[in-house]
Amino acid sequence: MLWPMIAIALGFLGIAVLGVLAVRVFIEVRRLARQVGTASERIQRAAQDLERAAVPLASRMHEAGRDRAGD
Repeated sequence: MLWPMIAIALGFLGIAVLGVLAVRVFIEVRRLARQVGTASERIQRAAQDLERAAVPLASRMHEAGRDRAGD
C-alpha cells in the first residue's frame, strides 16, 4: 500500500512542477511579445522619420537635376 501512495504523490508532484514551468514559460512569452511589439513600433517610427527626411532631399535632387538639364 505504501508504493502506490508514493507513486501517486510523485505523479502529482511531477504534474505540479510541469504546471509551474508552463506558467513561467507563458509569462516569458508574453514579455517577449510585448518587447517585439515595442521594437516593431520603434522601427515603424524610424521608417516614417526616414521617409519624411528623404522627401525634401529627393525634391532638391530633382530640382538640381532639372537645373543641370536646362544648362
